[in-house]
Amino acid sequence: MPTPTVHLIDASPYLFRAFFSVPKSIVDGKGKISNAVYGFTMFLAKYIADETPTHIAVAFDRHFNGSFRNDLYPPYKAQREASPPELEAQVDPALAVTEAIGVAAYIDETHEADDLIATIIEQTDAKKVQYVVVSSDKDLAQLVNARTTLVDPARDLRFDADAVVAKFGVLPEQMTDYLGLAGDAVDNIPGVRGVGPKTAAQLLQQYGSLEGVYENLGRMKNQKLAAKLEEHAEMAKLSKELATVSRQSPIRVTLDDLQYRPPSAPAKEIMNAWLGRK
Repeated sequence: MPTPTVHLIDASPYLFRAFFSVPKSIVDGKGKISNAVYGFTMFLAKYIADETPTHIAVAFDRHFNGSFRNDLYPPYKAQREASPPELEAQVDPALAVTEAIGVAAYIDETHEADDLIATIIEQTDAKKVQYVVVSSDKDLAQLVNARTTLVDPARDLRFDADAVVAKFGVLPEQMTDYLGLAGDAVDNIPGVRGVGPKTAAQLLQQYGSLEGVYENLGRMKNQKLAAKLEEHAEMAKLSKELATVSRQSPIRVTLDDLQYRPPSAPAKEIMNAWLGRK
């Protein structure tokens, strides 16, 4: 039996895209707005048709703007506007329809979809298994390696290790160091004030890691930069921790759990039945 390629989809960016692009006139049999469910299901059905996966799973965010990281740093994602209640109400239905079309689905109260994807890889990783992570979230570039690729089919983007270097100036395994220094405005991760992406990449090219940067502060020619780094050392360390995906989220997964089990009816037919349409 050939070694499988496991496709792991981060649901949130595609649910958001569907919510804001698909007409809100799409409702379920009870009259509740279901445009995100419909749009996401059609995205997933197209992905399956295009890629014909043997193993696939979808990871959902229970809370779009929070996780266990808020215990470490309360302002994490706090700058974001609250998600529309009509969107949040569609998470569980989207999960149910995902399972109905034969795809494994995972969600957790405290861990984000990124963490669930990392945990699935951790628990199913075996020699020669390949992974395709589907997301528009750059944080997941930290998972890229010789057997893991990051793709965003909606934007026709594909990142292997070389593409990560070309885009960010650092290796995939340096992405958390990079975010620890440069921060991430999308997730409200502060990084080191005054250190931008270009400087962060240059520091990591020279010193290898966040820890390497701080071990060499006294040797830096730019002492103004060194002083800035020293002043914000604790925040840099915390920012790296916030940016690092957890591989220990409380789910249990085997490779067999991820096997795609096609339903007897097409996804669109299942979706229309769920919406109460003929």
